[in-house]
Amino acid sequence: MTPALKQIEQISSDLYPKHVGIIMDGNGRWAKQQGKIRTFGHKAGVESVKTAVKFARQHQIEVLTLFAFSSENWKRPEQEVSVLMELFMFVLTKEVRRLHKNNVRLKVIGDLSRFSDKLQQKIKESEELTKENSGLVLAIAANYGGRWDIIEAMKKASMGKPVDQISEDDIDKNISLSEFSSLDLIIRTGGEQRISNFLLWQAAYAEFYFTQDLWPDFREESFAQAVLCFANRERRFGLTGDQVGKN
Repeated sequence: MTPALKQIEQISSDLYPKHVGIIMDGNGRWAKQQGKIRTFGHKAGVESVKTAVKFARQHQIEVLTLFAFSSENWKRPEQEVSVLMELFMFVLTKEVRRLHKNNVRLKVIGDLSRFSDKLQQKIKESEELTKENSGLVLAIAANYGGRWDIIEAMKKASMGKPVDQISEDDIDKNISLSEFSSLDLIIRTGGEQRISNFLLWQAAYAEFYFTQDLWPDFREESFAQAVLCFANRERRFGLTGDQVGKN
């Protein structure tokens, strides 16, 4: 067992994040280091997804949200986008039954209307198959953008209600993932330190953790290091350190 994995086993699971979001960055750079084309890195990244899901299941994480495809990613080379769509379909086809067997619920968030009819149907079937599962919630953000999410929440909140009467609570009720635990931790791999339009509303009081590990190199020890870092932070939610210490 690696050092961070040993350490998190020795702390209370109450200190673990309940909802973790991951910006899976670095597939293309990883492939370049291997002398391969970018799409080779995306395929290698699927193994890291499996690793992250297994870790989350084993360490009392309630929700794991993975940023698979942003609304800006359509601007990438056509071949790369095509491979990403094929990978998405492959994972939905081959891995969902394994998720179901392990009591994992799949939830896909984002503007799905731009996907092919076949992919939309596969998403619907996968969510339906796993909807009663009570274990880890695996949320996949696909054709997703945080700004889009807020606008959509505003549209829903304004139905039958004047815009000037919409409150933060109204947005909270209509934003993606509102039915699950609040976002505690965002991990970004690949060394970049930005949010890239990921869960903007939900991230208001989330902790951030940046790692140099490229996504295909992200393994249990990497995840454990992030959880350990989170567990050692003081979360104040607008209060002072003294106020938190009294609670």
